Amino acid sequence: MERKGRTFDVLGQLGSLRRYARSLVRNADEAEDLVHDALVKAYERKASFRHGGNLRTWLLSILHNVHIDRLRQKKSLNRRHEEAAADLETALPASQDHTVRLSQVREAFFNLPEEQREALHLVAIEDLSYQEAASALGIPVGTLMSRIARARATLRSFEEATSKVSHLRLIEGGGNENR
Repeated sequence: MERKGRTFDVLGQLGSLRRYARSLVRNADEAEDLVHDALVKAYERKASFRHGGNLRTWLLSILHNVHIDRLRQKKSLNRRHEEAAADLETALPASQDHTVRLSQVREAFFNLPEEQREALHLVAIEDLSYQEAASALGIPVGTLMSRIARARATLRSFEEATSKVSHLRLIEGGGNENR
């Protein structure tokens, strides 16, 4: 993609685009298709890119919009959630505690409502500023901040619940100890 002799560094953005797409759809093949469709749309609309604008935010915004369009067409979000969960369960060896824990955290992240997951992914994983992430999602910064706060609170509750379960202690004796 070129504009006024300036080459867009689209290749430098592929990692971010792929990670964000994978976070949205939870399927490597589908994520690649989403990135491809977003890049095609970006190429078709390259004239709409503002000279001096943030290419990464622009591409992530296009990717997000392509994803929303796909959701409206397919109406199959629940099916993808179930497939992703099944894949994670079969891929984890039961003897590795850290792998199981990572799977639990990943599942908790994927179980967040989509709007919270998108916001948290862009800020925490893609390292976008609140302003950039809000722009990519097409929402006000305050809305982004509340979505991130709700996502973090949900993950914190998950962490507290799982740490209590993993640290259960057996209490010896079943009788009254004041005898």
